Amino acid sequence: MRILLADDHTLVRTGMRLLLETMSDIVVVGEASDGASALRLIEQLRPDAVLMDLAMPGMSGTEAVRQVAARFPETRVLVVSMHADEAYVQAALAAGAAGYLLKGADKEELEIALRQVARGESYLSPAISAAVVAALANASTADAIGSPLDALTVRQQQVLQLVAEGLSTKRVAAQLGLSVKTVEAHRGAIMDRLGIRDLAGLVRFAVRVGLVSGGG
Repeated sequence: MRILLADDHTLVRTGMRLLLETMSDIVVVGEASDGASALRLIEQLRPDAVLMDLAMPGMSGTEAVRQVAARFPETRVLVVSMHADEAYVQAALAAGAAGYLLKGADKEELEIALRQVARGESYLSPAISAAVVAALANASTADAIGSPLDALTVRQQQVLQLVAEGLSTKRVAAQLGLSVKTVEAHRGAIMDRLGIRDLAGLVRFAVRVGLVSGGG
């Protein structure tokens, strides 16, 4: 199995490479420190799978996942992240990731996840809380019954309302007691869930479903 590593921290990539080199039939063919570099290397090397961090400079990991899924469907993406928050998991899976592994996982779980993803299956780290799994299931159920607002978690609805009211990411984070990165992840998950690609579209949606008034 040919693997590409995509993480902006050199020590993290080195550690993953050392672990992978102890596994049979697994070869690390390249390393990237950001999403754009990862895409270029995928095009050149055509690896079987990519271990992808979400928080990278420039193009985000989530956008890189989306582009890999669209341009190189034969390459499977296993997200490896420190974030267990439902917004990050939901955004990654909606973008096309085949699996989501927490950075606290041990070597055995890493190998299981990689081989499972390479077989064309999905993988979700057992360490991700039951609440996150339930939120993803609830969102999928809401999609099935055709209610786009109900497809969002309560927190995502709160973020959407404040963003649509014109608050900056920093102000939304301060008001909800979240980090800026978490707000950004929620916003990305909202866009993926609703199929909306810009702020104007989010505002129009929020007005249409009554989260904000049309005169705001």
